[in-house]
Amino acid sequence: MTHRTVSAALPGLPDDASAEVTAPSPDCPVEITLAALRGRWTTLVVRELLRRDTAAYGELASALPQLSDKTLTERLAQLVAAGAVHRTRTPGWPTTVTYGLTPRGRALGPVLQALWDWGAVPAQPSEP
Repeated sequence: MTHRTVSAALPGLPDDASAEVTAPSPDCPVEITLAALRGRWTTLVVRELLRRDTAAYGELASALPQLSDKTLTERLAQLVAAGAVHRTRTPGWPTTVTYGLTPRGRALGPVLQALWDWGAVPAQPSEP
């Protein structure tokens, strides 16, 4: 699938013929992004990784103390599968596992900022 840049004439609308679909599709770029960020805590894990080059599992757990180990492990695996995070295991005793954002993962920074900006503006009641 070829992806083009966003149209300057219609901000926010993709300049791509495949954007005219009438039902959600798993190969839609928006759906792919939403799937990568799905689940509670995912955006906070990405935020922590945006703050540093790499982080050990324990550093992430300490930065997000209310996050369970199970959920942190699941979110990291999800982000690795999405190509947003790389996992590096250093042999030895004890084994060290570090995580860092890939270039694809770093590209989520402006996405998270846009989500923050949108959510920071109070909703206005719509007019009939």
